[in-house]
Amino acid sequence: MLALVTGTGALPSVVAARQATPPLICALEGHQPDGLEVELWFRLETIGTLLHRLVERGVTDVCFCGAIQRPGFNPMKLDTRTMPLVPTLAKAVKDGEDAALRAILGLFEKRGMVVHGAHALAPDLLPPQGVLTQTQVRDDTDAQVLSAEQVSVEQGRADEGQSCVVRDGQVIAREDARGTDAMLRGLLDRPVMPMPAANDDPFGAAMDFVGDILDDAADWLSGPVAEARAKPAGGIFFKAPKPRQDHRIDLPTIGPDTARAVIDARLDGMVIASGGVMVLEREEVVRLLDDAGLFLWVR
Repeated sequence: MLALVTGTGALPSVVAARQATPPLICALEGHQPDGLEVELWFRLETIGTLLHRLVERGVTDVCFCGAIQRPGFNPMKLDTRTMPLVPTLAKAVKDGEDAALRAILGLFEKRGMVVHGAHALAPDLLPPQGVLTQTQVRDDTDAQVLSAEQVSVEQGRADEGQSCVVRDGQVIAREDARGTDAMLRGLLDRPVMPMPAANDDPFGAAMDFVGDILDDAADWLSGPVAEARAKPAGGIFFKAPKPRQDHRIDLPTIGPDTARAVIDARLDGMVIASGGVMVLEREEVVRLLDDAGLFLWVR
């Protein structure tokens, strides 16, 4: 029997739909997957009980899929089946996100379950290699990708995000814990400074405010990275797995929302790692990019 341990988004329902027998749906509390009815809810503090229930239900295979925000941890909510696992989990969390994920996989494997990647259960999620859009890559894309790949390696070593944006050979945005969409939105956002209270010297307060704005503008417009970021358009979105990442869990995913965000950011196109990034609603992603004159290169 297959169990899907899910987060939010459309990926869990896509994987479930590809199975001949409906899988058991388990979800982290607060992470409702799109279009699926959850049978078992759990918390990190009760993962021991989840494991026990899966064994009781005869689960032999498990797949982790869907987006998860880093959960909080309340020691007061630990149950008796999870308490013996705390030292293992605590050490893994201390060693970083990837180590924590591997430790969780190990808990399921120790109970005889085989862990599968979402792409193994739904192979069509991995697109073929090549340019999938009618829009072709720009002449400078190879150089941009080389810069992006270097950043991807650095981010992986630091246990950080899986995507970045490169313009004119300069990295102008890096994914952090807030995710890909937040990174792309950040390219459009400019900080708005509130006018300070005038108090007894309204003229002086106003001049201080203008001075702060000019200082920020100077910082924004100085240096090659700032100059590249200040341009209104151009560049590539790049996404790839972290080096040495376990592809059975946390494999990067893009979909129509990512394509729309890249279009809104006025980039030239998207480059994703072949065999390492899943694409939801591929036809819609390609249509959106073609309509906007952007490319999708599976490299």
